[in-house]
Amino acid sequence: METTVWTFNLSVPFAEWAAIYDSDDVAKMHAAVGLKSLFRGVSKDDPSQVCAVQQGPVGVAHKIFEDNKEMIRGAGHVIESTVISSYLDA
Repeated sequence: METTVWTFNLSVPFAEWAAIYDSDDVAKMHAAVGLKSLFRGVSKDDPSQVCAVQQGPVGVAHKIFEDNKEMIRGAGHVIESTVISSYLDA
């Protein structure tokens, strides 16, 4: 199991991005590949910065991101700002 921590900037208000991220379509896409969203939140100091934490099979979160960059960008995620950290169960 891999836990992936994403930090990135938004080009839209957090509520607008979160409505898409929390949508049934995205939930179904994540469930289909065994990916679970553990947390998503906005920085208390910078309303354009987001942290999201997901857990799933090794490599799945990265693959979903790579395969869906244009859709993700369309939701307001500034792709170029993305910092990804991955952690494995020991």
